[in-house]
Amino acid sequence: MSSQTAGQVCAHHHLYSTLARGMPAPNRTSGSFLEILQDIWWRLDAALDLDMIYWSAKLGATEALMSGTTCIIDHHESPNCIEGSLSTIARACAEVGVRVNACYGVTDRFSNQNQLLSKVSPLSKTTDGAARGLTECDDFLSSGGRGMVGVHAAFTCSDETLHGAAELAKKHSVGVHIHVAEGPEDSQAGARLEKLAQDDWLLVHGVHLDRDIKGYLVHNPRSNMNNAVGYAKPTRRNNRVLLGTDGIGADMNDEARLAYARLREFDVTENPATVWSWLANSYDFFPEARHDKVTYNYDFADSPWHSAFTTNLQVLSVEVDGEKVLQDGRPTRVDLDEVRSKANEQAVRLHKRLEN
Repeated sequence: MSSQTAGQVCAHHHLYSTLARGMPAPNRTSGSFLEILQDIWWRLDAALDLDMIYWSAKLGATEALMSGTTCIIDHHESPNCIEGSLSTIARACAEVGVRVNACYGVTDRFSNQNQLLSKVSPLSKTTDGAARGLTECDDFLSSGGRGMVGVHAAFTCSDETLHGAAELAKKHSVGVHIHVAEGPEDSQAGARLEKLAQDDWLLVHGVHLDRDIKGYLVHNPRSNMNNAVGYAKPTRRNNRVLLGTDGIGADMNDEARLAYARLREFDVTENPATVWSWLANSYDFFPEARHDKVTYNYDFADSPWHSAFTTNLQVLSVEVDGEKVLQDGRPTRVDLDEVRSKANEQAVRLHKRLEN
């Protein structure tokens, strides 16, 4: 008993978060979304180096492949290791056999004196760190890398930086990949981005977005629930909706099941086809994924009505561009045990840095 589907696309990932699992707890219990950023994610991304970035991406891509995800749109941040980060991620994913669209998320949250700021004035100047992030995006795209221009979020960027990102995106004929109104701290994002956003932008989260703006809306239900930021109500928007994980793995069938349960709780008249259409919308960014072949241990994996209520779907094999990159549930290009072991070594290094 088996069935076959096209490859899945994770429309918003943070591959660097793969090593976060098991990280030491912060010194306080975070009581708000901003505190979660300050206590966990802004500490973690500041501690990354290229070895950590490489093995985190390699393990994340391998796990994605094992869940039937053949393409990842990644949003990366490592403020103390910017240069070369995107090519490192792209290399790690290519070695696994997973396609990636990469960007560096620029931010002004570190001043030129390396002071961490919880909020940035829209009137301030672009910091050295943000300028280096824009250069990293520019260099990666200029070298032929597949990607976008990344921005962390409007509330950690000056208007000058937001405009710089928009102009760089136009230069390369790509969109901007940005967190938008994820928490109440960024509730002014709509007003600040309204005249900048274009149809090819990726607007991630949109939970507290107060207006319609151009771009794709990337819904991340599990992350939104985990951070207690609220429900984005994606069906109320005019935007084309995609589905992401915000760094919590890349099992898109699992994310879709959760997205459907959350949608159904919001609107009992909805059905699974709506959420599975969000998965299909991601082919706008990776049309070749439609021709990938993912074989499951279940007869009806290609049916939204079956998949929505069937847990523990197992991927047996994956074919990308005619090559079998997963066979009998294991990757063929890389040694799964080695990837896990090397990634664990880097996780230990990372967690020790966080302890100190």
